[in-house]
Amino acid sequence: MRKAVVSLGWIGLLLSGMCVALAAEATAQRETKEKASVKKEAFGKTADGIAVDQYILTNAAGMTAKIITYGAILTELDVPDRSGTLGDVVLGFDNLKDYLERNPHFGSTVGRVANRIAKGKFTLDGKEYTLAINNGPNSLHGGLKGFDKVVWKAEPKPAPTGAAVELSYLSKDGEEGYPGNLSVTVVYTLTDDNALRIDYTAKTDKATPVNLTNHTYFNLDGAKSGDILDHELMIVADKYTPTDNTLIPTGEIKTVKDTPLDFTQPRRIGARIDQLKDYPGGGYDHNFVLGSGVTDEPKLAVRVRAPKTGRIMEMYTTEPGVQLYTGNFLDGKLTGRGGVVYKKHAGFCLEAQHFPDAVHHDNFPSIILKPGETYRQTTIYKFSAK
Repeated sequence: MRKAVVSLGWIGLLLSGMCVALAAEATAQRETKEKASVKKEAFGKTADGIAVDQYILTNAAGMTAKIITYGAILTELDVPDRSGTLGDVVLGFDNLKDYLERNPHFGSTVGRVANRIAKGKFTLDGKEYTLAINNGPNSLHGGLKGFDKVVWKAEPKPAPTGAAVELSYLSKDGEEGYPGNLSVTVVYTLTDDNALRIDYTAKTDKATPVNLTNHTYFNLDGAKSGDILDHELMIVADKYTPTDNTLIPTGEIKTVKDTPLDFTQPRRIGARIDQLKDYPGGGYDHNFVLGSGVTDEPKLAVRVRAPKTGRIMEMYTTEPGVQLYTGNFLDGKLTGRGGVVYKKHAGFCLEAQHFPDAVHHDNFPSIILKPGETYRQTTIYKFSAK
């Protein structure tokens, strides 16, 4: 009988210990959930009187991301440097008026088709479609009123580790010349390990081209620090798609070897940018071909390091290509958040995408979405500092 009592005593102690441990874990989980939060606030109204909201995502580490429902735009991203000091690393404006009137796609969600379509025309299932010409002789980033210029619906979304908001938009049949009613969702998740994850999905009731991306301009030293030419860049791509002088791909896929586009090893963005002085804009605006193509899970595509602040950004994506753009057309005429004047090369963009003008090149991965199919894309910008 004594042995039984002793055994029961030990069992009681074990159960008591387990209860304490479970209570501690539950407390820790509650604390994490309290730290990871989503806050909604008013951001103004469009000229038509439509209310625009801003969602502020905060993760357990204190990093924040701000997204507005106009254009599903990322307006601010506060990231720690090597000393732990938070700083905004994206270009943007203080108010809705500037986003409405003069935004060069800062932080925008871009579609229905990101990048360029030659001459603003394409043929699908035997029918020719005509789009707006808004970039030289071509159509760019969805047309005159692409996804970056509409108000999306939004609501907080549960996230197991972090904070998230889901934005949705219905692009109606014929909008900007595109066929089919396209239902789109974009989920921004700020994870507790300091990554901004963007998940896109889309469905259509008629075959249509779809190529979505995010057009954030980054400066890892901070949006007020000047240009990004000293940032060190590595791209997991040994090929690119050459273009004509209107930035439309020729259809070729060429090696980056022995060109200023070779970032297979880390190099300063500005190290060879002068060799592109005769390229439209005088800088990088090129689509790099990721060797793994379209993937189910995001793979490492780009790594950028800012020596001054120690911030590092790794980009992972399921897409087959990434467009590097170095803010070539910023000319000092835009004053952004906090009064900073944005000059040439003030930021860089890494736009995960299918290839530009894919509707005209059978050798490029197709961007045609058909009824019954679901378009999916995930791109992650992961931050750290050394």
